[in-house]
Amino acid sequence: QVRLVESGGGLVQPGGSLRLSCTASRSIFSLDAMGWYRQAPGNQRELVATITSGGSTNYADSVKGRFTISRDDAKSTVYLQLNSLKPEDTAVYSCYSQRTSGAAKILDWGQGTQVTVSS
Repeated sequence: QVRLVESGGGLVQPGGSLRLSCTASRSIFSLDAMGWYRQAPGNQRELVATITSGGSTNYADSVKGRFTISRDDAKSTVYLQLNSLKPEDTAVYSCYSQRTSGAAKILDWGQGTQVTVSS
């Protein structure tokens, strides 16, 4: 199992920035991918951004150009830089990792961190 711990959430004004961190309990070098989901009350969970072991990234259309995902293998940490934040970005942001075990793809999850964008 991979334990994931997020940090960096909080309250920010519209137009502001935050950086979320997700630190794994083991090396992330061999993981297939890591990324972030978010879920706001009453909404479905949304995949926000992913980064593969090779460094390829993908973003939801709603955050392209504003959010940036990156990884530091030496620190076993993935980051999500959130810029130009909007009230509609308010949600619980959860980190995940994907690994392969035999023929199975396994997802592990962090506990989530709240991001609130409000004036």
